[in-house]
Amino acid sequence: MAELFSYHLIAPGDRVLCAVSGGADSMYLLCRLLDGASRGGYQVGAAHFHHGIREASDGEEDFVRTWCERHQVPLHVGHGDVPAAAAQRGQGVEETARALRYAFLYDTARREGYTLIATGHHAGDQAETVLMHLIRGSGLQGLRGIQPRQGMLIRPMLEVTREQVEDYLRRRHVPHVEDESNADPAYTRNRMRHQVLPLLGELNPQAVHHIAQAAAKLREDAQLLDTLAQAVPGVMEGPDGVAVDISQLLAQPRPLVMRRLAQALTGLHIHPSQVYLDGLYGLMAQAQSGARLDLPGYVARKSWNRLDITPVREKTPLCPVPLRDGYTPWGEWRVECRTAVCPQENREGLWLIPGDYVLRPREVGDTLQLPK
Repeated sequence: MAELFSYHLIAPGDRVLCAVSGGADSMYLLCRLLDGASRGGYQVGAAHFHHGIREASDGEEDFVRTWCERHQVPLHVGHGDVPAAAAQRGQGVEETARALRYAFLYDTARREGYTLIATGHHAGDQAETVLMHLIRGSGLQGLRGIQPRQGMLIRPMLEVTREQVEDYLRRRHVPHVEDESNADPAYTRNRMRHQVLPLLGELNPQAVHHIAQAAAKLREDAQLLDTLAQAVPGVMEGPDGVAVDISQLLAQPRPLVMRRLAQALTGLHIHPSQVYLDGLYGLMAQAQSGARLDLPGYVARKSWNRLDITPVREKTPLCPVPLRDGYTPWGEWRVECRTAVCPQENREGLWLIPGDYVLRPREVGDTLQLPK
């Protein structure tokens, strides 16, 4: 099977910052980037982040420094206290480590003028990600797996297997360090790597490669659906929210509707979780006028054939206001009052005898006596 390193993600003139932990995957990535630098017309620098988690971290930093000095690769090193940051944030150590590491990579790239950041995710990582999303109930969005490119972040190794990585390092006599946490079964991804994938490999030696290929095909399908969804009518996005013509949007196939809603939420910087998407779809398709759904920083309200997603604003105390003919704005309400003849048998609506009325919040002791 051919070794498919995606040099096409890098253009002539790019400056690539390679994330290097010192492990096998990152050393392979750095070497392959250097292999193609003169031919591709781009430059390569390395970045190492010291997480402050394990005693071995000092040795890993020394290893990366020594190797980069020997091969004349510019190196940028960052330090962080992940355990302390995790406690302060109330997050897990692994999640915090990832957040600090990526923050360091992006800050370094911007400060030093790098145009791309490369990480060493390979086909095995891709297969693990797809399977983990699958067992968690993900749809097409999650089954696309790790993206080859997201902005300035690239992953050129997604079609390279771990066996190919190890074979390359062995043939080129490239040293690397081992992270003992990669064998810790407390992490779900490690159990997937050391238990599930080897079992799939017994069923089909090309299982990892085929899963990575399937993710690539699903990404193509998803990109097409994204393009089709963007052209779906009935969704008006503005700087202060989203307005939806429900009948127009629901005239489209449900997959396009859900995708268009996801795009609208993303535009508002709301993560389009399945819970939110299902809630919005149910609000449009089944809920009565006046129903609402709370979203992070926003609220979605249905009003007949319209769905409005607007920012949550601090509620101000409702002051008494005179009730007049026509529409009276009152907080989030718009109260209509008009002259009409009350039917002899009134079974709907509230009819008032002409007079002076005031809109105010309910107070203790208020009662309303309805006719029998």
